[in-house]
Amino acid sequence: MNIAFVVDRFGSRYGGAEAYGVALMRELARGHDVTVYARSYDRACGLDLPFVRLAFWSGWPSWLRVLLFARRAARLTRGRYDIVHSHVNGSCGDVEVVHVTPVRYSWKVRSLPWHKRLLAAISPRVGTYLALERGRVAPRPGHRTVAVSGLIAQQLRAAYGESLQAPVIPPGVSRAPEADPAQRLRVRSDMGWCETDRVCLLVARNPMRKGLPTVAAALASLPPHYKLLVVGGRALAREFLDGHADAALRARVGLVETTSDVAGYYQAADLYVHPTLNDSFGMAPLEAMSFGLPVILSPSPWCGFAQYVEPGREALVLSHPEDVQELAAAIARVCEDGGLRAALVEGGAKVVERHSWAEAARRYVGLYEEILAEKAQAPAAP
Repeated sequence: MNIAFVVDRFGSRYGGAEAYGVALMRELARGHDVTVYARSYDRACGLDLPFVRLAFWSGWPSWLRVLLFARRAARLTRGRYDIVHSHVNGSCGDVEVVHVTPVRYSWKVRSLPWHKRLLAAISPRVGTYLALERGRVAPRPGHRTVAVSGLIAQQLRAAYGESLQAPVIPPGVSRAPEADPAQRLRVRSDMGWCETDRVCLLVARNPMRKGLPTVAAALASLPPHYKLLVVGGRALAREFLDGHADAALRARVGLVETTSDVAGYYQAADLYVHPTLNDSFGMAPLEAMSFGLPVILSPSPWCGFAQYVEPGREALVLSHPEDVQELAAAIARVCEDGGLRAALVEGGAKVVERHSWAEAARRYVGLYEEILAEKAQAPAAP
């Protein structure tokens, strides 16, 4: 098949949703022709595909750039590909994949104060995003709306009615490289840490949204040999720590800038912490499981990935993402109870087995074939 992939930015370093697109297209490109339409393409992702750049003047408001992007992508891809697979708001795709909380759910379903409801009624930004999303999920032959988690599917139905059909295709995960003890020691040495330290890991482009304040507060209540390694959003993390942590706590936190090469940091850690405040799925904790790390994460609805694990066996699931004492106790349990740690590592391996990119690609190809069959049966346009 000849596939157009439409995305805002193509590259693993931009975030979980973007990493989903790169990994999926890598799998699909094994047997199909894929062309990327995006604002930017990070060649460091290791995937070399044909690329069409869609760029607009940065001075335009973000909502106008999104609208122009969607319209241009639709115009450039229409009739030129067997399938248009879109990860952007708008209606340019045959397959529209929803990665984040639906706009209508945020502004029309959730309980909001009166001034925000007024804003939703008069704001051109909100109005544009709502209109683009309506077109994106509108039922029509030869079209599918896909949710990346059960949580997003629930929110779509709450926003647009129970009749909305949104198959769920969650992210996959790639097999982790073989463990490198030397790399583990090297990363720890760079941070000034030793092998007996207990290192918690948080990988996030925006660590504040993924629970850094809660993790930092939990770390402060634990003994000094407990450390935290934050990969991504270095400036945001530094600003928070400078304003909310004393010198002793700051010395226990290592900060690394956003990078697409995170394997060494997973290998250097002892566990993964993910008290996120908003994740439609949560690819980082799944990736951590592939590296054999036990995981602590937020419950649904804060983290969609929580719906895919058995609490206590495959991951420790918090009762609330901002419960500092519960997180601190969970970290200590994982590090001090060898039996629990081994059970979580074994359970995490089972979760990884259930989430392969080959399976995700197989399901998308199935949708593509359904769409092509529907298009073939549709009456020709006059």
